[in-house]
Amino acid sequence: MAQPSSRSELITYVKRRLGAPVLEINVADEQIEDIIDDAVQFYQERHSDGVIQTYMKYKITQDDIDRGRAGGSGGVGIASTSATESISGSDVTFTWYENSNFIKVPNSIIGINKLFRLNGSSTIGSSLFNIKYQIFLNDIYYFDSMELLTYDMVKSKMEDIDFLLNPLKQIRFNQRQDRLYIDMDWTEVSVDDYIIIDCYRALDPNSFSQVWNDSFLKLYVAALVKKQWGQNLIKFQGVKLPGGVELNGRQIYDDGEKELRELMDKMSSYYELPPLDMIG
Repeated sequence: MAQPSSRSELITYVKRRLGAPVLEINVADEQIEDIIDDAVQFYQERHSDGVIQTYMKYKITQDDIDRGRAGGSGGVGIASTSATESISGSDVTFTWYENSNFIKVPNSIIGINKLFRLNGSSTIGSSLFNIKYQIFLNDIYYFDSMELLTYDMVKSKMEDIDFLLNPLKQIRFNQRQDRLYIDMDWTEVSVDDYIIIDCYRALDPNSFSQVWNDSFLKLYVAALVKKQWGQNLIKFQGVKLPGGVELNGRQIYDDGEKELRELMDKMSSYYELPPLDMIG
C-alpha cells in the first residue's frame, strides 16, 4: 500500500503517514474527498507530469462554418443575432457583439500551443506544383547533382516565403471556457476538413493509476490533510484530555502550512513547465 494505485489507497496512505491508526485523524471523509479533488486539479494544472502534450483533430461541420461566417461574407465571425453588452448614454446606445467563431474542445485540454495549417493552405502548392517535387524532378535527378546545403537553403527560403504570404491562423483559448476561437476567414474551409491542434491534455488518474503514486501528489495531499486537521482542532486549543494530554491544533496547522510552502517552492523550481519565451 506504500504505492497507492487508486483514490481509496491514497487516502489510506495519507492517514497512515499522519499517524493512523495510532492517532485519530480528526478530518471528515468529505473534507478528504474535497482535498484530493483540489490536489488533483492543482497537479494537472501545474505539474509537468500531470499533463501530456498531444495532437487532436476535429472534423469541421456545416454548423461550425455557419457560426464562423455569422458576421457576413467576410467570415470574421461576429455574431449578428445577440448582443453581448449594451451601453446607454444620454444620446446614443452602443451595442457590442461577441464573436462566435469558436469550436468546443474537451474540458481535459488545459492549453493549446498552435493550430496546424489547414488543408490546401500552403502557398508553395501541392501535387505537381509542389516545390519539393519540382526540385527533386529537375535538380536531384541523380545523386550529387545538387549539394544538400543548397537544397536546405532553398527549402528554408520557400518556408519563409510561405510563412509571410500565408501565416498561421490566429487562435485564442481559455481553459475555463472550453472554446477554441479561430480568427480566420471561414470561407476558406469546407465541410469535412480537419483541423489539428498541438495541445496539453490533463491526465485522468482513473485511466492512468500511476498518478495516485506520484511523489509530489502524495506529499501535497498529506500536507493539505494535516493543515485541515489542525484547522479543525484550533477551536479546541488548550482543552485538556484524560491523562493530561492537551490538544495543539495550532502546531499541526502551522506544520501543514510550512510543508505546503516548501512544496510550492519545489513545484516552481523542479516540477512546473517553464514559461515560453517570446523571440522576435
